[in-house]
Amino acid sequence: MSTPQLTRPKQPLFSRLPVISHLKKSVGLQRGMLIVGVVLSGIFLLTSIFAPLLAPYGYSQLSDDTGSFPTQEAPNSKHLLGTTVGGYDVLSRVIWGSQTAVTVIIVSVAMSLFLGVILGLLSGYFGGWLDRILVVVADAIYAFPTLLLAIVISIVISRGQSSFWGGIFSCAFSITVVFVPQYFRVIRAETIRLKAEPFVESAKVLGASSVRIIGRHIFKNATRTLPLMFTLNASEAILTLAGLGFLGFGIEPTSAAEWGFDLNKALADTSSGIWWTGVFPGIAIVLTVLGLTLVGESINDLNDPRIRGRKRAGRTPASQASASTELRTPAGPETPTDPAEAGKS
Repeated sequence: MSTPQLTRPKQPLFSRLPVISHLKKSVGLQRGMLIVGVVLSGIFLLTSIFAPLLAPYGYSQLSDDTGSFPTQEAPNSKHLLGTTVGGYDVLSRVIWGSQTAVTVIIVSVAMSLFLGVILGLLSGYFGGWLDRILVVVADAIYAFPTLLLAIVISIVISRGQSSFWGGIFSCAFSITVVFVPQYFRVIRAETIRLKAEPFVESAKVLGASSVRIIGRHIFKNATRTLPLMFTLNASEAILTLAGLGFLGFGIEPTSAAEWGFDLNKALADTSSGIWWTGVFPGIAIVLTVLGLTLVGESINDLNDPRIRGRKRAGRTPASQASASTELRTPAGPETPTDPAEAGKS
């Protein structure tokens, strides 16, 4: 009597998304860290989307129907987080700053992915002089300090004149130059490994073109780690953007709200006991970076089969025995346990 084969049904697309699938695999402290990261990142994203509805005032608004806003006013019922030395509402600046951060992340990481993935695929697959030149250029860029390179690129692009989109693209392009070597290295290493696999060799024997092999066989397998790199680079992009703004190379307050620029203007307030102008933008940066980092590190840990194995081994023996019994026992009538009855069957 043949044992029926158990086939695992294919999960829906929503359950196979990066964060959702990792949330199901996580247990214990790892799950708690991932949930905290998802919650903080979700708050950051929702705040940026609904900034026009959540912010009580505009990012550059200095007055309302009652008159001009007071400068350096402590938190009160009208200005919940106080006002800055320029008369801006701190709460509004913090909320609008999340929108600026999301825009910079999307533009910079999208450009980094596009350039890094294409160059990594070409360099790893074709090799030769193209590979040597690209590796040298990537190593040269990677050798520079991240923030210093971003400052130089920002000065070259914006020349100190930072409108909204000018500042966005200036910061985004500065971050892109820093991130491209990271994506290039990862994709190149995966491409070199994959082009020696039997399925790629079989495609070559069958006469498939290089474009087809790269597009259908290598690209999908080489880019599996991109969700992890996106989360980690998103937090680094926020820190780079805040660093540029803090040093005076960010976006002007009349063009957009930016947390690093607000921290720069709050430096002179600390000696006067005015704490609210710098504390709340700083908290926004810390919580946003913490949320994205927790998500990225959790995904990194859960992608490691050795860590997943240790977490599964931590289950109780009873639960392991129950799970293994459920997997081995097929659905249907009971199997006879008496040897005589087994022989009759």
